[in-house]
Amino acid sequence: MRKSQRMGRKERKLVETISIIDEDSPSPTSVSMKARSNLIEQEADMIKRGFLADSPMILVDFPRRRRSKRKIRSKNATCMQNKLDSGAFECYFQNLWRSFSEDKKTSFTYLDCLWFELHRKSAYKAKVLTWIRKKDIFSKKYVLVPIVCWRHWSLLIFCHFGESTKSETRTPCMLLLDSLEKANPRRLEPDIRKFVLDIYKAEGRLETEDFIYQIPLLVPKVPQQRNGEECGSFVLYFINLFMESAPEDFSTQHFPYFMKDNWFTPEGLKSFCEKLSP
Repeated sequence: MRKSQRMGRKERKLVETISIIDEDSPSPTSVSMKARSNLIEQEADMIKRGFLADSPMILVDFPRRRRSKRKIRSKNATCMQNKLDSGAFECYFQNLWRSFSEDKKTSFTYLDCLWFELHRKSAYKAKVLTWIRKKDIFSKKYVLVPIVCWRHWSLLIFCHFGESTKSETRTPCMLLLDSLEKANPRRLEPDIRKFVLDIYKAEGRLETEDFIYQIPLLVPKVPQQRNGEECGSFVLYFINLFMESAPEDFSTQHFPYFMKDNWFTPEGLKSFCEKLSP
């Protein structure tokens, strides 16, 4: 059998192995899924979305067909309130990002939802840091970092990473928004610190390691999901509302600003899901 044929079969197998990532509450089906290798799942998503340079398979978007708006909104609301894998999340996110004005987007940038988890694996660390360098994050006020880790979605936001700690109005800090507080969001902190340290080093920044480890990681008490399947939708809504309401200059003196446990209502989330078309 030719090597190219063997590789083709391997790539197809990886793509077929993509399984649900967003599972806060295990079910009989998810038990078997969790037994699969997380690395295989992530490689499958990377191949599907064209991140692996040695893969000929590049699918940059989901196919679209003209359907009635009523059917689309009904289906979207149902899908977004169910489990979201990273491919579906990225599709929804890209449509959300395109909905913002160019003026609004000048202060923001974002990292792919797989990069944080892939950085935790030595085989991908160098590639991830190369991709991040192209984002020029130190020129932005806010960097959105969707995270899917331990089969749960949360949102990390870098604030004013290009500013000095002596600034009183633009405080370098990090926000971690998690709709499942009982899962202990701060369990991610060691990996977040390593991630940020590697980003600074890869950029050739002059900040010391002590400075980087002292950047505040703030965890506001945000609205909480009602079941084990909503965290992906919550992260998308966090992104939407944060981009709409983020202050021009973020200071820890006024934290948590609008990010409180009554930040939005279930009805607001439902309406958001219905409007966000794939």
